[in-house]
Amino acid sequence: MHTPSTEITPLTPSRKLPLYGKRILVTAPRNYAFRLSEQIIKQGGLPVLMPTIETCYLSNYTKLDTALERIDEFDWIVFTSRNGITAFFQRMNDLNIPVSVVKKCHLCALGEDAESLSSFCGKVDLIPTESSPAGIVAELAKLPPIHDKKVLIPAPEVVGLPEPDVVPNLITDLQKLGMKVTRVPTYITQGLNKNIYSIELNLIRQAMINVIAFSSTAEVESFLTMVNSQSDYERCIIACFGPYTTANAQKLGMNVSIVSKDYSSFEGFAEAIAEFFPLASSSH
Repeated sequence: MHTPSTEITPLTPSRKLPLYGKRILVTAPRNYAFRLSEQIIKQGGLPVLMPTIETCYLSNYTKLDTALERIDEFDWIVFTSRNGITAFFQRMNDLNIPVSVVKKCHLCALGEDAESLSSFCGKVDLIPTESSPAGIVAELAKLPPIHDKKVLIPAPEVVGLPEPDVVPNLITDLQKLGMKVTRVPTYITQGLNKNIYSIELNLIRQAMINVIAFSSTAEVESFLTMVNSQSDYERCIIACFGPYTTANAQKLGMNVSIVSKDYSSFEGFAEAIAEFFPLASSSH
């Protein structure tokens, strides 16, 4: 007898999908939120969008422009986010600096961000096995002549929130390898006003949200400014994208139940959330 495929396809009835009827709050900024939402929908979930942070253009380009004018002095450019890549090349374009100038530098990006980097300049020299700042340090440490090399880190300028330790820790670790690090603000990360989210915050308080999905520490920091206390969200399951966001969320007093092991893509995050829930159809 032919058994029907258990693989999820667009024709799979929604009640057979792992996240059927589950509301997942997405706190990622809007340019990431739609990518994560798409993966949640594929698993049968209902994404509820509540970006707690947004990423925007800089108000002052002095430092970035200075770095771009002497870009050929750097041995490495290490990108920690897709936003950093987009903002960096957009500014080069605004200043009419040819993309060819970065070809002399070694370029590093994380996970799927490498595709974005490649689309701008046609090259990526290092994609760490582990998609994290610690992964970058581990790979660079393996390269013998790394001492005294100059590295540029295009980073967010965090406004109105405590800065997560991700970039400062990366800088410290690279300096320990003997690298000369220049951090340059490339875009702004800032919190959003909670007043636009009265409906979403009510859903959280009423336990109508099953999972709150955080993809970065800044999202957690901003979320905590929007709620009155832990009792507002204590009946929601907390999911975090990767061990670093998890560790920081726990430091901020959150009880994290779902940690995505594959944190190079949002597909892995949605799958981790889906795996947390036993399939209704298999429990009969």
